[in-house]
Amino acid sequence: MTGSESAPTRVDTSRPHPARVYDWWLGGKDNYPVDEELARRILAADGTVVRGARANRRFMHRATRAAARAGIRQFLDIGTGIPTQPNLHQVAQQVAPESKVVYADNDPIVLRHAEALLHGSAEGTTDYVHADVRDPETILRLAGEFLDLAQPVALSLVALTHYLGDASDGDDVYGLLKGYIEVLAPGSWLVLSQVTSDISPEGVEKAAGLFRQSGTPFFPRSRAEFSRFFDGLELQEPGVVAVSEWQPEPEDVAAQAEGVVPVYAGVAIKS
Repeated sequence: MTGSESAPTRVDTSRPHPARVYDWWLGGKDNYPVDEELARRILAADGTVVRGARANRRFMHRATRAAARAGIRQFLDIGTGIPTQPNLHQVAQQVAPESKVVYADNDPIVLRHAEALLHGSAEGTTDYVHADVRDPETILRLAGEFLDLAQPVALSLVALTHYLGDASDGDDVYGLLKGYIEVLAPGSWLVLSQVTSDISPEGVEKAAGLFRQSGTPFFPRSRAEFSRFFDGLELQEPGVVAVSEWQPEPEDVAAQAEGVVPVYAGVAIKS
């Protein structure tokens, strides 16, 4: 594996980072006490978060397999978080060993662990760039060193957009996503999941408040707001649904009995 870096690698352990909080929910070890503290507080306020994190991972696996089975051989995963096996490259390369995968994240701890954790198949490539989703020019430039952006790419932003605002003088998340899609070739896929307050609103609002208090913006979105991300694209069946209901496998059906997961998911293709 190789990688590109666009920011200092010092790990800030004075405040929690969403990727490390998520890692704790998944049972990972690559987090710090400040991350665990927030993760526990949010879990106490919203009992859905652990199963939501697990459901998100399974959705990523299913969507990646679907893209690979449909012929996609290039994957760009933004906001990958701490590598947790099986990660996207392992799923894609199990279907198509020649797949090329680039991860992008702004957390230095991901960069620190990338070389040790992100080993791909002999036929394919697995690479990492250290950059923020809000800087598409840098991400696409660095990813273009490893991927052929003139060919279809599966762009994955799983459980990321709820950290981005939609104000035009701020993150402008809708404009940001549109900018990524415009650069990608026809036939490219967009894979998204997003926390919603449509489901379990009280718990989600409490969790959102705790994130905000910790310094992390958090924006649950309605079904209509989430669906806007796919405007102009061919939304794939079954459309925008609860994350466990997107082309579920037996494990997902069984997990639904554990309770609701306030997360929407969707996959679309650029014509």
